Formats: sequence, structure tokens, C-alpha cells
Amino acid sequence: MELLQNAFNIILYKPLFNALVLLYQYFPGHDFGIAVIILTIIIRLILYPLMVQSIRSQKVVSELQPKIQEIQLKYKNDKEKLAKATMELYQKEKINPFGGCLPLLIQLPILIALYQVFWKGLQPGAMVNLYSFVPSPGTINPSFLGIINLSKSFIVKSLDTGGIIEYYWPVLFLAILTGIAQFIQTKMITPKIKPQETKTSDSSQMIQKMLQKQMIYMLPVFTIYIVSIMPAAIGLYWMVTVLFSIIQQYLIYSKRSDVKL
Repeated sequence: MELLQNAFNIILYKPLFNALVLLYQYFPGHDFGIAVIILTIIIRLILYPLMVQSIRSQKVVSELQPKIQEIQLKYKNDKEKLAKATMELYQKEKINPFGGCLPLLIQLPILIALYQVFWKGLQPGAMVNLYSFVPSPGTINPSFLGIINLSKSFIVKSLDTGGIIEYYWPVLFLAILTGIAQFIQTKMITPKIKPQETKTSDSSQMIQKMLQKQMIYMLPVFTIYIVSIMPAAIGLYWMVTVLFSIIQQYLIYSKRSDVKL
């Protein structure tokens, strides 16, 4: 366990922490929020090829929905033939149905590392993790444009008031904006089922539509909850990540786009 923790610190935590401090130190204004945004964009650019592959995989799977629905209707009473026919379709189209999951799995440890950076990295003692070539800023002001304290979550227990719970409303506002952006992104990647292709009498079709609707609405709600209970810096990272993904998806999904990705 200790070996994994050390590897995590060396591979993810320290590089991200040092990159954030460098951006904070050398970007004009020493704005922590701007440093978070730039770091997020750098991470997204590094993951860009994987994300494009993921979005394209999701797009192809979305376009195959009519054929998948036909297979589901044809073999609705035989799960073994249903699974076999579905895999044959994927092999024929040369796609990996799980291709969209890899970037999500990669982003999870990055998100955990960033959580630790934003949670622990603002403490003076965290500066011992700086590389020798990175100058220490002493303390970091976690303000973003002088509007929001990115070290705070929505619910704050203030030591100044004897541990009484207080609410930091700017974080909730950020969480709601992130949830709206997440809704737009989820809506874009959700396969659309045309009415004429849907057999309302088939229970599997109805279940599929129900699950899609739950995903469209529940994921943004979950996003709002997670962002509100974490440091606002996580919310800002999440917001920029989702906006970046929306732009990528738009360029890939748009039939009129001539941009090569």
C-alpha cells in the first residue's frame, strides 16, 4: 500500500502540485483560479488524443443504435444470441464498445491527485513537495479574480464562530453552472432514438430510454452535489474540463465541421 502511495505521489501528485505552483508564480497577477484553468487546459491537451478517440467511439455507437435495437428486438428472448449478435456487429464495424471508458478511468486518479493538491497543497507545510527548481511562494492566495475562495466548499465549519456551519454561496453557484454544463455534454453524447425506430411494446426499448433519461438528469445532479462538497478549485477544474469536452464533441459531431481532430 505504501508503495502505491509513493508511486501516486511521484507520478501524479508532485508533478501536478509543482505545475500549479509554477503557473501561480509566473502568471501575471498571481491568480490561483487562472493557474487552475491553465493547468486544466494543459491536462486536457495531454489527454486530447484519448478523448478524441473516446468521443468518436461514442459517436459510432450512437449511430449504431438502430441496428442494435433491431438485434435487441430480434433476440429479446435469447440473451446468449443477443450478446453474440451485438459483439459481431461491433467487430464488423471495428469499434470497441468500451472505448469511451478508458479516458474516464485515466481521469479518475488525476481528479484524486488534484483533490489532494487543492486540499493539502494550499497549506504552508506542503511546500516541501516542491522540486528544487520551483521557487516557493510561501503561501498561496486561493482567490479567483477576487470573487471566490477556491479553497472553500459550499458548507463551511468556521472556527471563528465555534464550529457553526456556514454556507459559502459562490461555490453553490459554481456547482450549478458546472451541472448545467454537464447536462449539455451528457445530452450531446446520449444516443437519440427516432420515434419510428422505437417499438413501444418492447420492454427492453422502454428500459433503455428510461436509463438514458436518468443519465441525462441524474449525472448533472450528482455533479452539483460533488462540486458543492469539495473545494471550489475542483469545481473550476470540472467546469473547464466539461466545457473543453463540449467543444471537442461539437467539432466531431458537427457535419459541417472541416476541422480535423
